[in-house]
Amino acid sequence: MTLASTATDRRPQLSPHFMFRWEASQDAYILLYPEGLIKLNPSAGEILKRCNGQHTVAELIAELQDAFPGPAADIDQGVRAFLDVATDKGWLHA
Repeated sequence: MTLASTATDRRPQLSPHFMFRWEASQDAYILLYPEGLIKLNPSAGEILKRCNGQHTVAELIAELQDAFPGPAADIDQGVRAFLDVATDKGWLHA
């Protein structure tokens, strides 16, 4: 895991090279970029729509734990893992 995305005070936000939106024709959230698009699974969409640079990682996790059923530790781990991947792929920055 990358230390940057697991820091609870980090405020992730979408990289300026990407545009995030709901795409009805795909029935999914997508990331648009100059070379194409990425269709996101529902969990990724729920996480990314909260990555606006205003919320810390800890706040994102708490909000998702409140919004969705399941063990809090599993949600915490899943969010952190996704943030690591999204940061490594350049979708997010702090």
